[in-house]
Amino acid sequence: MAPEALAQVLRQLEPLFPTMQHPAVLVGLNAPDDAGVYQLNAERALIATTDFFTPIVDDPYTFGAIAATNAMSDVYAMGGEVLFALNIAAFPESLPAEVIAQILLGGAEQVRRAGSIILGGHTIKNPEPLYGLAVVGEVHPARLFRKTGVQVGDTLILTKALGTGLISTAAKRDQADADDLETAIVSMLTLGRSAMLAGQAASVRCATDITGFGLLGHACEMAERGAGALQLSLDALPLLPGTRRYAEADMAPGGTHSNRSFFSPRVQLQPGISTADELILYDPQTSGGLLLAVPAAQLSTFYTTCAELGQLAWEIGRVVEGHGVQVRK
Repeated sequence: MAPEALAQVLRQLEPLFPTMQHPAVLVGLNAPDDAGVYQLNAERALIATTDFFTPIVDDPYTFGAIAATNAMSDVYAMGGEVLFALNIAAFPESLPAEVIAQILLGGAEQVRRAGSIILGGHTIKNPEPLYGLAVVGEVHPARLFRKTGVQVGDTLILTKALGTGLISTAAKRDQADADDLETAIVSMLTLGRSAMLAGQAASVRCATDITGFGLLGHACEMAERGAGALQLSLDALPLLPGTRRYAEADMAPGGTHSNRSFFSPRVQLQPGISTADELILYDPQTSGGLLLAVPAAQLSTFYTTCAELGQLAWEIGRVVEGHGVQVRK
């Protein structure tokens, strides 16, 4: 859903928020985040989330695996481990059984790679295929990641390169280079678990995953709920191969323009940042990386853990005095 439409829906629900309060709810509709969190006891809290979408690649197995990776990402964005998942699926009656089986197999094997299992699910008829997961995870309440809590002096780390929206759109138009698409698929299939573990080792408490609202949209969410402005360096951003070329050719998905329309009043762009740059900054990501606010004193621990786990990480900015999001060259 476009950010403006989602905001309108949530405003309609605001009168109900007080009736939805419960002492065990650590994260719910009153303070939206990447997932809901329900505390069981002093040492255990459950994370609950769901995500599903239409195919973004032609191969059914790969589509299922990407959709599963994307759905599990919200658990990692909250600092947790995946416990189990349920399939959410909708398929046309005309879709061959072997295609459906490959989608479900791709999802199941990706969940297994995360050390978890699919327990079941629900399928309905629909003119267009849809697939994703409802995921339940677990986290220690004191080690929960939230979108809230950035502090001046924190270093902003991104754990995946940007560009999946632009590359996927180019592929749908049959204008994507095969190698560019393959690299994007590898990125979308990369689980967020190692990034989460590195964040936990570095005592990170503020994080989110970069998905449908793009880098700037999700950065705005963090800035609104923190104690400082997120200052990003454009030249430090990691980009998937071909991303800039597709941006310059205006291969942006529709969500890019919705993101820019809704979030741009909260963003300060340094003069000289091009339209193509903006398309990249607002590009909706599928199964994007984590954006982590790492305390300065914990940077060494974070990078050491990333090296041990083989986790990529890019330093893309810092938290400074002020409000909102600032982008510099």
